[in-house]
Amino acid sequence: MSLDLAIRPARNLLGALRLPGDKSISHRYAILAALAAGESRLENFSTGADCASTLACLSALGATVTRTAAGMINILGRGPVLAAPQGSLDCGNSGSTMRMLAGVLAAQPFQSQLIGDASLSRRPMARVIEPLTKMGASITASDGACPPLRISGAGLRGMDYALPVPSAQVKTAVLFAGLLAQGETSVSEPVRTRDHGELALEAFGARLTRALGRVSIQGGQPLHPVAMRIPGDISTAAFFLCAAALFPQSNLVLDDVLLNPTRSALLDVLSALGARVSMLNVEDRLGELAGTIRLEPRPLGGVRISGVQTVALIDELPVLAAIAPYTEQGIEIRDAAELRVKESDRIAAVAQNLRALGANVEEFPDGLRVPGGQPLKGGEVDSFGDHRIAMAFAVAALRAQDQVVIRNADAARVSFPEFFETLEKLVER
Repeated sequence: MSLDLAIRPARNLLGALRLPGDKSISHRYAILAALAAGESRLENFSTGADCASTLACLSALGATVTRTAAGMINILGRGPVLAAPQGSLDCGNSGSTMRMLAGVLAAQPFQSQLIGDASLSRRPMARVIEPLTKMGASITASDGACPPLRISGAGLRGMDYALPVPSAQVKTAVLFAGLLAQGETSVSEPVRTRDHGELALEAFGARLTRALGRVSIQGGQPLHPVAMRIPGDISTAAFFLCAAALFPQSNLVLDDVLLNPTRSALLDVLSALGARVSMLNVEDRLGELAGTIRLEPRPLGGVRISGVQTVALIDELPVLAAIAPYTEQGIEIRDAAELRVKESDRIAAVAQNLRALGANVEEFPDGLRVPGGQPLKGGEVDSFGDHRIAMAFAVAALRAQDQVVIRNADAARVSFPEFFETLEKLVER
């Protein structure tokens, strides 16, 4: 049953916050823990439904998953050979689960099927099917290479693979397959993407060779279990940072947040817009950087996001576009056609919702331009079943002239079920 939620305008945003663990890291650590020999302890594991889908699939593949406390997950791995599942593996709404698990299942000595919800079943999977097939797996899919994916595992052969389109999920899937393959597997990428897969493999004991734009892994390496406190999700932090940037007297501190350089481009954009962003108490945690972020607002100017910066900001673009009307000069986003094949067509969703609140928006095949100096009125918007659209327009609603009703707001549970409750604790009215 969908939830419609009304967000009333606020006058300020104040407070300190610790966020659930980063979703990208949680997925990868859980999968590698299942392939390690022994028990891994993952503290501050993501609370989102996507990562719960990954855990459920790993349980069905024979790993022992135990929740010992709030946010604490223990995973007893089986080593490189998993157990044949008794039925289809349900990835829910999680493209990350489906793509990365496909890399592991491609090397298993059994047949498996990955399914998803209606939204995931419309998302293209050709980018992950192609390299895994070249390595020796047999994968069939529905029309247009969409789920369900039926995988007949095989003894994979390592290969050199050049990503045609930047994708950290596909890169990780190929590296996970390469870990279980014979010989060496190398992945080259045209633009640097997030490197959580590489750092996680190294944390679990695998040796990688990394050069500019290329990473290689030798197959057959054993993994050992790890213990880690996963840093707070920087993509979730983006919503609170953008909300704080809207109010001249706001004061927001986020503790223990991921500061991986491949994920922190948002902080550069907020600084370019005019906000003052400080990073404190930075520490290295199994190769991942974590620390405290403090944001002090300033008048927001304008910015154009394109090229490499677009790739680095792909998850944060919806909320940046949603706050663009409140900037002085607006925000333009280009080279972001990838947004059209996410949980929703995020370019169209953002444009439609901003127009519903009275803003002018220019939409392009690969992005949009949102002029600044546009006060948003109240009204009704739709999440389109997309967690990032729901959260982005909750942020935009805080500065609107009247309340904004978000249809299907419960889509936020995919990444942060506690989002609306947490946001409400920070706002002043």
